[in-house]
Amino acid sequence: MWKLLYNIGLLVASPVVIGILLAKPRCRRGFLQRMGWQAHLSDTVENTQPLIWVHAVSLGEAVAAVPLVKALHGRHPEFRYVVTTVTETGREAVEQRLAGVAEHRYAPMDFSWAVESMIDRLRPALYLFVETELWPNLLWMLRDRGVPTVLVNGRLSSRSFRRQDVAGIRSLYRSVLRSITLCLMQSERDRQRIVALGAIPEVVHTTGNIKFDQPLPVIEDEASRQRSFGLDEQEQLILAGSTHPGEEEQLVSAYKQIVEAYSSAVLMLAPRHIERVDRVEAMIRDAGFVAQRKSRMSEKAAGPRVIILDTRGELARAYREAKVTFVGGTLVPVGGHNLLEPAVWGKPVLFGPYTDHCAEVAALLEQAGGGRRVMGAEDVARCCREWLADQDACDAVGQAARRVVVDNQGALQHSVDLIETCLTSVTTGDSSPGSSSLLPREAGFPSGAAP
Repeated sequence: MWKLLYNIGLLVASPVVIGILLAKPRCRRGFLQRMGWQAHLSDTVENTQPLIWVHAVSLGEAVAAVPLVKALHGRHPEFRYVVTTVTETGREAVEQRLAGVAEHRYAPMDFSWAVESMIDRLRPALYLFVETELWPNLLWMLRDRGVPTVLVNGRLSSRSFRRQDVAGIRSLYRSVLRSITLCLMQSERDRQRIVALGAIPEVVHTTGNIKFDQPLPVIEDEASRQRSFGLDEQEQLILAGSTHPGEEEQLVSAYKQIVEAYSSAVLMLAPRHIERVDRVEAMIRDAGFVAQRKSRMSEKAAGPRVIILDTRGELARAYREAKVTFVGGTLVPVGGHNLLEPAVWGKPVLFGPYTDHCAEVAALLEQAGGGRRVMGAEDVARCCREWLADQDACDAVGQAARRVVVDNQGALQHSVDLIETCLTSVTTGDSSPGSSSLLPREAGFPSGAAP
């Protein structure tokens, strides 16, 4: 019943969905792929090779998927690898970081014809998806074709859990979740939540967060770094990454207070959505500061100023140059972005009250003394002034943040080991969901059948 109702709803909504895709410039690229038209894979790859399909929605998921794909490729070079994303930032991350390892495709919309076209083109032996991107038609169709599916680095925010744990749609999620071969969750809280929504407990594992296993970005030499960001040796960088409207104004307000005591401080804003750069620049100028775009570093500037990181793929490396860091999406009710990117460099991490998407990492950083929760501009200014005034205290907080990363590594290895069980079932020919010991039969739920 749910499959019929879901597809009727999608059909009714399709004109609106297609209209939105065409209206947004950043969504037009890859439109035909999203609608089901798929170009052939690289002609250099033998079509007889089995294929692993990895789905990562946007930049954060794509970055998390990179070491996973590399680890699998290292163990199993006999497979082809295709990584799908929804966003342009995700595409760029895949093409930059997985060149020669995996090919990129745009993920199909969950229309049955688009999903079927993608599956027919790829003919995947295994489907992996990062951080709970549940598309019913895709998961149902893969189940019906006997393709193992694995949720990797799964998480359920409080908001998502409340939205899905509604009596009217709970059975829909139960049907979708019971199509999944393995659920590898970040935390015990996430494990409990996905089981409460209907996943079979025996196939759900707590593996930790694979973002702790991110390798350090490759860094160019010291002199070229300084030229790249336009910083003098005596200047101290405060870097706010993945920022959103509403918190950028608060950060600039905090910077006004900071430069009154520390004129050598320079603020860098890295907007989460790069198409907003013009508006961010106008806001900075209205606040009375010089605004300097990273893409125009040939235009020399000195003294108090705000640099706008308007280039893609540089944020993770830029955190290394900062004295103090702030991670966005936390002073406004977004839920937060990757707190580990600055922590991996041993930098103090500031974040706001809205950390639902990164709650466990935020708690670990607070408990270890590697990060602080700030409630607004006054708190940001106070913490930055404190750390700028005391190098030893700043370094101690940064090292505590780094220890959080090191102490929680290992999720990648655990996840790959569990994924191996699905690859074993593929190579032995016993790959249909429900037929392997990974997915036990239950009364009223026969192997391979829809719930």
